[in-house]
Amino acid sequence: MTIRLDLFCRVIDNYGDIGICWRLARQLHAEHGIAVRLWVDDLVSFRRLRPEVDTAAENQMVQGVAVRHWRDQDGVYTVDDVADIVIEFFAVDLPPSYVAAMAQCTPRPVWFNLEGLTAEEWVEGCHRLTSPHPQLPLTKHFFFPGFTEKTGGLPREAALFDSRRAFLENPATADEFLQSLGATPAELAATRVSLFCYPFAPVAPLFDAWRDGAEAITCFVPEGVATQAVQGFLGTAAIAGAAATQGKLTVRVLPFVPQPDYDQLLWACDVNLVRGEDSWVRAQWAGKPFVWHIYAQDDNLHHKKLRAFLQRYAVGLDAVTAFSLAWNGVHLHADWPALWRGLRAETPQIAARAVAWEQQVAAHGDLTANLLAFAQSIRGA
Repeated sequence: MTIRLDLFCRVIDNYGDIGICWRLARQLHAEHGIAVRLWVDDLVSFRRLRPEVDTAAENQMVQGVAVRHWRDQDGVYTVDDVADIVIEFFAVDLPPSYVAAMAQCTPRPVWFNLEGLTAEEWVEGCHRLTSPHPQLPLTKHFFFPGFTEKTGGLPREAALFDSRRAFLENPATADEFLQSLGATPAELAATRVSLFCYPFAPVAPLFDAWRDGAEAITCFVPEGVATQAVQGFLGTAAIAGAAATQGKLTVRVLPFVPQPDYDQLLWACDVNLVRGEDSWVRAQWAGKPFVWHIYAQDDNLHHKKLRAFLQRYAVGLDAVTAFSLAWNGVHLHADWPALWRGLRAETPQIAARAVAWEQQVAAHGDLTANLLAFAQSIRGA
């Protein structure tokens, strides 16, 4: 009998939330044969990742996943509407009628709150904790992705490493991919950097450092990212296909690509500047030097989360730490030329760390398989 799973997603970070949920939904269906319904409130953001998404459709199938436009909390649900496994991403509130229907099911569904990724130590104590409903005979289980054996691991498709290996074995493959996005031979010959960040990143001074530096750099930036700084550099609208060169720096604006193509962009570049959660995880699986731009929180709580990750990942990588802290506004008035030179000089150590880190984290299994195994243990209890 096919297991049914409902995944509820509200889009707060434009692409991070739906990016994570879509990868999870797609992997659950493709690798584990789960009948997945993805409930998402923002189909416009979803369409940027999957161009075939119909933003006007209430119900549609996308790569075997049933996508439902989650408009409000007022729907009426029955026992037959409830899946075997129910996942709320990042503590979203399920529709009250759906929760009431869950309580009437026999057996009751396995209910997860899938939390956001952090390297902080406290998640190990909260992973798999239960939260009984205050009125109904239901129990929610917290499930935390993470970097240790006491967490749920990171999302990773079964074929990911083989796909990356096949892409990188022939250098011409990366060149052909970037050429398909408009890159010229001169741009391909330079150091390649992908840029995906939040609007408050100090992009303009970094562009200045690259422009005036000794190293030819091509910066690939998706349309809609760092728009003000990119337009200031280009001197024209930052639309897909626009490009300009000043000094040693060329900036090229890319169309917003689907997730598989974004993976290839990470593989094809020498350094990746990434943001949020989804692209951050993919950068770790890319095995290339990367710098993380974390989602900002009140009272600078994101700086604590950033440091927690750097304390795990960047041990002995002083230039990575310095650049990351400045990139996230921990250190103001940064010397960007010096920070970039330090990061590039540290590249051999970063490369070695990337390999070791990948092996270390992959040893804990992938998030999807770990979540399903835990759900099975609950259903069989």
